[in-house]
Amino acid sequence: MKKSNLDTLLLLPIKHFIQKKTSVGNLLIISAVLAMIVANSPLSETYHDFWKHYMYFGFEDFSIKKNLLHWINDGLMSIFFFLIGLELKREILHGQFKNPKNTILPIAAAIGGMLVPALIYFSFTQGTNAVSGWGIPMATDIAFALGIMYLLGDKVPISLKIFLTAIAIVDDMGAVAVIAFFYTSDISIFNLALGGVFLLILLGANYLGVRNTLFYTIFGIAGLWLAVLLSGVHATIAGVLLAFTIPGSKKINTRLFLRKTRQLSYRIKSMFKEEKDEDEISDHIEKFSSLSKEATAPLHRLENDLHPFVNFVILPLFAFANAGVTITQEAFNHLLSPVTLGVISGLLVGKIVGVFLFTKLAVVFNISSLPEGVTFKHVFGIGILASMGFTMSIFITELAFDSDMYKTQSKIGILSASIIAGFCGYFYLNYIAKQERE
Repeated sequence: MKKSNLDTLLLLPIKHFIQKKTSVGNLLIISAVLAMIVANSPLSETYHDFWKHYMYFGFEDFSIKKNLLHWINDGLMSIFFFLIGLELKREILHGQFKNPKNTILPIAAAIGGMLVPALIYFSFTQGTNAVSGWGIPMATDIAFALGIMYLLGDKVPISLKIFLTAIAIVDDMGAVAVIAFFYTSDISIFNLALGGVFLLILLGANYLGVRNTLFYTIFGIAGLWLAVLLSGVHATIAGVLLAFTIPGSKKINTRLFLRKTRQLSYRIKSMFKEEKDEDEISDHIEKFSSLSKEATAPLHRLENDLHPFVNFVILPLFAFANAGVTITQEAFNHLLSPVTLGVISGLLVGKIVGVFLFTKLAVVFNISSLPEGVTFKHVFGIGILASMGFTMSIFITELAFDSDMYKTQSKIGILSASIIAGFCGYFYLNYIAKQERE
């Protein structure tokens, strides 16, 4: 068998797996389940210690020291949020959210999905030291929520996936704001202001027509991201901000692109007939690449380039590193504690009620309208998926409590609510899709 045929046989299944829309969700869930298994096995101590290893970047006094878990959550996940920001900007420029009225709806839904869970948790824990955890049920784990949505594939309208993405982004930015203002003890105003300067530089470059992605990469990472990281604010917000500075326009329009490619094709054909030097012909052929680059927006190119790396490297690694929570027998003695009940009720009841109610109010009062193909039955399903707090909620737990007992109770509630929400959300939306087909 020829080597090229062998390579095709080996690479074809991998290519098919990557192209399947459900692969991302499957891989994400497998990573999370595997993390839970390892964290509750004899390898538990090794698993937790591994993520505590520190890595240094820089030299002498100018270095950043963080453990592996922080590099994943603050570094790699910033790339994920950057990709989500690119997708949202594309939708604002050319898609569902081009109409400003449509952008109001996910903002309203996200606000409801944050306020109602916080109030429910507060009602369970008021008068206790655990009341400081009110921010825990506010967060939606965008990775897992979208993972479940991807599992449904074409059974749900694409506009529903975009709607969930927009809600989750607003939700996460709200959670970041809560962390920054209520759970961050030390914020560097200087670094925060420095981040603002770099953001203005990037926005200015976009306005002046700078289209070199390397420029945005350097100023985005070494400037904006680093400044936000050092400020004490969660660094993932820098990814979203950076995405909105990436140019979304083409250098040449499609009509001009077609005309130039026809002229170039004619020139190459003439050179071939005249038996010109092969190197000279190759030089002209390479011009197609330059034309294609000019006819596509940097935003679109970056989005396509990042998708495989984010979906099949960053998200599974993120899930495996964060989902491993060790549950002891003692933890089950606190299942009916105010913290556990507050977290479970806040996520499962608060998220569903908040997302659905605020969406309904926005539509009823004609503030906005539902995306094309989306019904209120779908919105109820979105509310269920938004109940998956998981990693972000666990992250806030670590900031909100000093007590190990409270931390354990909270994590039990987060895991329970997220598992229930994942299964219920999937089967509910699948049932709705089956009803629509019939």
